[in-house]
Parts: sequence; structure tokens; C-alpha cells
Amino acid sequence: MDRGQGEARRRGELLGELLGVGSAEEGPRHEGDRHDDADGDHRVVGRLRLVLPIRVVPHGVSIVRAMASDTTESSSSTASEYETLIVERDAGIVTVTMNRPHRKNAANDVMWDELLRIFREVSDSSTDRVLVLTGADGDFCSGADVGGMDERASATSGAAEVPPKHQLMAMRRITDICLTLNRMPQPTIAKVRGVAAGAGLNMALSCDLLVGDDTSRYSEIFARRGLTIDFGGSFLLPRRVGLHKAKELTLLADIIDAKEAEAIGLVNRIVPAGQLDAFVDDWAGRLAAGPPIALAMSKRLLNNSMNVTLEEALDDEGLSQSVNFGTADTAEAMRAFVEKRTPEFRGR
Repeated sequence: MDRGQGEARRRGELLGELLGVGSAEEGPRHEGDRHDDADGDHRVVGRLRLVLPIRVVPHGVSIVRAMASDTTESSSSTASEYETLIVERDAGIVTVTMNRPHRKNAANDVMWDELLRIFREVSDSSTDRVLVLTGADGDFCSGADVGGMDERASATSGAAEVPPKHQLMAMRRITDICLTLNRMPQPTIAKVRGVAAGAGLNMALSCDLLVGDDTSRYSEIFARRGLTIDFGGSFLLPRRVGLHKAKELTLLADIIDAKEAEAIGLVNRIVPAGQLDAFVDDWAGRLAAGPPIALAMSKRLLNNSMNVTLEEALDDEGLSQSVNFGTADTAEAMRAFVEKRTPEFRGR
């Protein structure tokens, strides 16, 4: 294949991604996780569903992606539908609170299932503009809950023998959740109080922005349990703090405080405890008021920036900008600029 054919193929693949054409691939499988604050274990299995980083609604000559489903306010989930999560919607902002405070919000099988469900739901919604992920009662998430292993053993005692799943297979659901969160087209914010450890920390790092208060503390705790880093940490952490610092945090498994986390660039901001909600509300409100299509494409370009050459990045930018100029939102932004008013973006 010559250069011209290769470039044409690559442009076709990119356009296909923007339009929602293609199929998902399963990610790697790997071992489970435990943590100091809530001894944890990933014993889960699932299949990856395609979650694309762009949705374009028909308008004029704009490129159109067919929506598999279009979640509306009337069909949105409510907190009562979940056992381990509190889900709240307000003005395009979806706040997902992990709610197992007796285990420092460690994720059991039910929580993993529910996180995957809500991440997919938000990804497919045209009314949800921003996701805020947080934890209940003063902690973010201490990772995965190995305490649930005893509960499952008790619940199945006396039942017909079921062949055990190898842990390598059980990690497939973690892959699904991590990819779904990272591929979500909407901007995401992790709001961290207290502990964010192991898979909990890497879940926070999977969000586009990470804001913690001055009580927050962070740890890649895996090595203390004889385990390797997971939930995308081997990919996400070096991109946040650099390779050598990532090795220090992972191999020594130290717990660092909010001040150090901010100093090394692990988080975007650290704010006083009493100001965390107001600060995140401000950022979420600003993002919710932004142009959804343009923000989704900028997010995709940045996420992909380390995987392409400058020439490829410029080509991707050109294609994304061409999509923008076919949308009603860009026309609205131009009119608002001329009329000296704030634009009202509708995601189309």
C-alpha cells in the first residue's frame, strides 16, 4: 500500500469513528485488586460495548451519526434504581455518587455492574452534558471490595457446584468500565474527598479533570497486596506525572496527601474542604454550557495526541473543524459573538 492509499484508508477509519461505524474490541485481561482501606478484589466479567467519543445530530450539511438510543430527561435513571450508587441530574449535569460508605465506597460486584450501566447511559444521552463522579460520606473510593468474596461464598454455600471463573476472565468487566468511562464523549470530573486508592484512584484518573479537597489522599496500593496496577493505571498514571514518578508511586505503593498530589500534577486542583462542592459545581456548569460536539471532539483529539504524528493530528483537527462548521452550534456561536451575548448550545 503506497502512502496515498494508506492516508486515504486512515482518513476513512477516522471518519468512520466520528460517524459511529465500527465494532468494539475487547481490551486486555488481567488480575484483580485489593486495598488497605477496604480489602478489595475484582471478581467480575462482562463484554465491551461500543462507546464512541462523538455524536453529531443532523443539521444542514453536517455529518450525521445515527444514535442507537437517545436518553431523555423523562427516561433518565433515578437514585432509586441503583443499590450502590446515587444518580442525580440537574441542568445537564449528572452526578454519580458511589454509595458504600461502610466500605469507604469500595466497589463490589453490584457497584461494578451499576457503574458500567450508568457510564453507558450517559454516553448515549443527548441531554447529559457533564458527568461528575464522587463518593459518599467523606471518601471517594478505596478500590475493589474483597470482603464481598466471603459474602458470595456464604450465599452460594449448599448450592449446586458452579465451575469457578479464572481471575483473568473476571477482569474483563473492569476493562469494559475503564474504556467506557475514558471514551465517554461528555467531559467528566472526579470530585475527591478522603481516600482514592488502587482502582479508585485510577477511576479518578480516568476522568478528564480531577479536583480534590485538602483531606484527600491517594495511593496506587496494589503492590502492598502482591498485585499489579490495574484499571488503566499503567497507561493513565505516567501521562499524569511522568514515567519515573509513576514507577515510584506504583512500586513503593505510598499514600500521598493532597499537597503532594497537587505538586506532582496528579490532580488538577486542590481546594479547601468547604469549597470543593462550589468549585466543582462552577466547572461543571461551565462545561455543561459549552458546545457538546466541539468539546467531545477536542477531548478525543487530546486523548489520542500521544498516538499520532503532528501531521496526523493536524489532519484530525481539520476533519473535526469541518464537522463543527456544519453544526448549528457553531453558527449560534458566531451570531452570539456579533450580537455580544452568551451563546446557547444545543448539541446539534
